[in-house]
Amino acid sequence: MRDYDEVTAFLGEWGPFQRLIFFLLSASIIPNGFNGLSSVFLMGTPEHRCRVPDSANLSSAWRNHSIPLRLQDGRLVPHNCRRYRLAAIANFSALGLEPVRDVDLEQLEQESCLDGWEFSRDIYLSTIVTEWNLVCEDDWKAPLTISLFFGGVLVGSFISGQLSDRFGRKNVLFVTMAVQTGFSFLQVFSKNFEMFAVLFFIVGMGQISNYVAAFVLGTEILSKSVRIVFSTLGVCIFYAFGYMLLPLFAYFIRDWRMLLLALTVPGVLCALLWWFIPESPRWLISQGRFKEAEVIIHRAAKINGIVAPSIIFEPSELQDLSSQKQPSHSILDLLRTRNICVVTIMSIILWMTISVGYFGLSLDTPNLHGDIYMNCFLSAMVEVPAYVLAWLLLRYLPRRYSMATALFLGGIVLLFVQLVPPDLYYLSTALVMVGKFGITAAFSMVYVYTAELYPTVVRNMGVGVSSTASRLGSILSPYFIYLGAYDRFLPYILMGSLTILTAILTLFLPESFGTPLPDTIDQMLRVKGIKYRQTPSHTRILKDGEESPTVLKSTAF
Repeated sequence: MRDYDEVTAFLGEWGPFQRLIFFLLSASIIPNGFNGLSSVFLMGTPEHRCRVPDSANLSSAWRNHSIPLRLQDGRLVPHNCRRYRLAAIANFSALGLEPVRDVDLEQLEQESCLDGWEFSRDIYLSTIVTEWNLVCEDDWKAPLTISLFFGGVLVGSFISGQLSDRFGRKNVLFVTMAVQTGFSFLQVFSKNFEMFAVLFFIVGMGQISNYVAAFVLGTEILSKSVRIVFSTLGVCIFYAFGYMLLPLFAYFIRDWRMLLLALTVPGVLCALLWWFIPESPRWLISQGRFKEAEVIIHRAAKINGIVAPSIIFEPSELQDLSSQKQPSHSILDLLRTRNICVVTIMSIILWMTISVGYFGLSLDTPNLHGDIYMNCFLSAMVEVPAYVLAWLLLRYLPRRYSMATALFLGGIVLLFVQLVPPDLYYLSTALVMVGKFGITAAFSMVYVYTAELYPTVVRNMGVGVSSTASRLGSILSPYFIYLGAYDRFLPYILMGSLTILTAILTLFLPESFGTPLPDTIDQMLRVKGIKYRQTPSHTRILKDGEESPTVLKSTAF
């Protein structure tokens, strides 16, 4: 009995139809590159200080000294959240007393910013922080909003697969793309922080759902030799292109509402792809819709200039795609033996740490020295060579050492940032970018590595649980950056230390490079450093000519 790839082999590997699908589906990923990370600019916190109203009747000298100083990074700067009590300094001003010379400022009583804040407009004209005063006692709301977005990503990752299996890849792709774009548009009209945060949660649900649908659709339509390139370089690099567009939009549009409106335009343009992207023939066959699948294949053959057979699919030949039942397994199977339990725990730690590092460094670009727009662009641009390197490492080198090397590189340079002298801020920025390079390369490799560790019977479940850990890491990442308000280098110390510890942990995982994919739990490779009793089913011999299943990869940011 022939499988789908054999039946459609006459289409070729890389014809005009395959190239069209490759680039159109990759292009649909571009809005995902800036939707989640748009918070870097939408929620930017500019320099601010307490507002001193004109009604306070202060002299120019007292107005200039109305804000107490605090020590930050070894220098005295105006306090962001406190001012001297206006009633007291107004009396001093009326009596003609001079600050510093006649009055000891350190003895004056202080108060909170009762009249609001004055925000610098050097970088941003407006953000949600400046509009709704999300500073001082309310500064926790901005990272909470980012975490809610990633919470939406977590929920969307749970439901996207089921929706795609039930309603079709194409339908879910465009409906969830509309959800992402439509609710981003509604955010423009947010009346308060709560409305913005709830809408951002829904945007996160749409973002991951359309990504998963596009990824599955591409891997099901494209041939074996093309789908691995699509699911590595295609998806990842177009995601990075979208990320690179973000600082370009933000540089020219400094108002958060207008910026958000501009960021919805690419999503609207993606709606035009409906007439060019077909449904997955594999999914149609699984639903018993063989005639519709044949129409799509005939159209593909026409685009490729190939004469297709009059009857492509024989229902009797492919009925197993729609009727064959696989043995059911539960999440408890990931803990059934000591070996798979250890692999699961290590994978969860690995994915969570990498996610914290990746999103933490991506969201931290406003806190780097230098121009925020250039730093964000560099953070996006460094991902392209990272993805290319990861692809090459996956093709030619062992997984365990490739992953560990990338993580060691990322972690060590992040720990070195605190040792850089303050005047060499370009060097510290360069180290952060190298750290982002290493962690991004590890992030793109971990999908393949994890899929190869788990056996066929629980592979999707194992990758799904690990991916969920990644979502939890992304939810935590804004709070790592939040710690930078107390110590500028604390986020780097924490992320660097966790990354190095995870790199060491990776060395204990089994090596999957060049080995057949396991089908059963007993056939899994063993975790290093733990003794096991040898079982007869541990060794598997492939039949002559048998091909190991192709491992697909995604980078569901």
